[in-house]
Amino acid sequence: MTVDAHKETLGFQTEAKQLLHLMIHSLYSNREIFLRELISNASDAADKLRFEALENDSLYEGDSELKVRVSVDKEAKTLTISDNGIGMSRDEVIEHLGTIAKSGTAQFLKNLTGDQKKDSKLIGQFGVGFYSAFIVADKVVVTTRKAGLPASEAVRWESAGEAEFSVETVEKADRGTSIELHLRSDADEFADDWRLRSIIKKYSDHIDIPVLMQKLQTSEEDKDKAPEDEVVNTATALWTRSRSDISDEEYKEFYKHVSHDYADPLTWSHNRVEGKLDYTSLLYVPEHAPFDLYNRDGARGLKLYVQRTFIMDDAEQFLPLYLRFIKGVVDSNDLSLNVSREILQKDPNIDTMRTALTKRVLDMLTKMAKNEPEQYAKFWTEFGQVLKEGPAEDFANREKIAKLLRFASTHTDKPEQDQSLDDYISRMQEGQDKIYYIAAENFNTAKNSPHLEVFRKKGIEVLLMFDRVDEWLMSHLMEYDGKSFQDAGKGELDLGKLDSEDEKQAQEKQAEELKPLLERVKKALENEVAEVRITHRLTESPACVVVAEHEMGAQMRRILEQAGQKVPESKPSFELNPDHPLVQKLDQEPDEDRFADLAKVLFDQANLAEGTQLEDPAAYVQRLNKLLLELSH
Repeated sequence: MTVDAHKETLGFQTEAKQLLHLMIHSLYSNREIFLRELISNASDAADKLRFEALENDSLYEGDSELKVRVSVDKEAKTLTISDNGIGMSRDEVIEHLGTIAKSGTAQFLKNLTGDQKKDSKLIGQFGVGFYSAFIVADKVVVTTRKAGLPASEAVRWESAGEAEFSVETVEKADRGTSIELHLRSDADEFADDWRLRSIIKKYSDHIDIPVLMQKLQTSEEDKDKAPEDEVVNTATALWTRSRSDISDEEYKEFYKHVSHDYADPLTWSHNRVEGKLDYTSLLYVPEHAPFDLYNRDGARGLKLYVQRTFIMDDAEQFLPLYLRFIKGVVDSNDLSLNVSREILQKDPNIDTMRTALTKRVLDMLTKMAKNEPEQYAKFWTEFGQVLKEGPAEDFANREKIAKLLRFASTHTDKPEQDQSLDDYISRMQEGQDKIYYIAAENFNTAKNSPHLEVFRKKGIEVLLMFDRVDEWLMSHLMEYDGKSFQDAGKGELDLGKLDSEDEKQAQEKQAEELKPLLERVKKALENEVAEVRITHRLTESPACVVVAEHEMGAQMRRILEQAGQKVPESKPSFELNPDHPLVQKLDQEPDEDRFADLAKVLFDQANLAEGTQLEDPAAYVQRLNKLLLELSH
């Protein structure tokens, strides 16, 4: 096969150009992180070679001592980071270095604020590590050869960070990647040996392969000697060290290495388990949600090592899907070294570790909620909706997850979700045996729902739910702490002991007296309602629509319809407030046509109050205008 030796020039995507421009102009506040990112990528390349070589030892090409080298040429103002890791083929170079963060770039750009500090965090979340080179360089040259390919199939990638980049096939005797940065005129500090050493110690000390630099020549005698290399970092995998030897700063830097995030983590948990299974885990809760948090098929999971040998990047088998935001490392002595995804799914030890790691994360969150409520509030804002997927997916930990959930409530009447179920139970009234909630399209619709009127009158607290996932969550969360949940907008309302016997008798008597009215309304709305009855849940509104106890709520129906799914036909019950002047006027209306118009207007208004879209808004407006005109005469 002949090698394609031609040089081609390719253009970045438009969005990639914007992002490069931003990288170059927005991150000046913390430019040194480029070195951390490039050394981190080199370390990953070494990890990947180690794993591939488990099956094919010849990939080492006689050199199994993996390392990263940082060298500087003060005169030429160049800085080079090279490794002898896995390397890249021509196609991989074009794919990885020609496309910025494969998907969602437009979404990312939309989120930019113009505030440099905030934007630099966003860039970190977006995982564009290699491109940080352009913060300090006006030209970047990457020379790489994939392990196992002949020396003649190496590739050179070159770009000035503008509109395009070039790729050509070159010769390279040794495998791996070398990144040469031509430093900008204002980046002289990064051509200084001492400055580079301090950055490597600060950010890359925990990386478990050596980072080499040439030993400094300090005396006259040294100048006559051949140059020597020295290791600048500690080069021991951080998670294998004792917790008491690791500073918080080291933990935070290691998090940035595994997650490619620029912000510190909210919290972490480092544990060694010995006994039947032998493994170490270091788990982090990020401060910010990644862009693809709601993509359940996106890359996620922990870095998996077996006896300190890297196996895979996104080992998702160790945590359930609702904890997909957790970052970190798990290192096991009990999995066979040739672990592949298929074997991972069959190994019984995985299930044991998954159970233990899930418990570890939930305990970490429980501790944060108890001891650091402000930190937990931050966590909830970023990841609360994902945690709400838990009760449906993890039956064994349902109660534990429920304890961590936070809701808005009529207790505060604010949209902040800061009330726990324990808070709610502590405020329950004497005789109350249910936890009441209402699910709606948004906070205002929930807060102002007519269904809450009797609860507000009697001082009974109701949880206000308005996240898309809420109704689905409640269909899997039947009870908590021995108290069952009750949707305030479904079924006939029975407040049990919270209603006195006198109230119940008065209600029954009223329902009997108004039977003729109910029959007339049922006839006027016969195609649209299942039942018409007197309500005792309303104090201010004339009417409301109520879904049957076990039927799908309005919010869930809307979500399924928007997703293009067919929703089963369902008719609500229509409840009238007998004490409301409009209902009393309806009862006294002799003209059947006007009666039907008024009944339909009340029904449409009740639907609107629920946040439901009307089938025929024009007919509603016509009826309302007609009634208004008649009233004005």
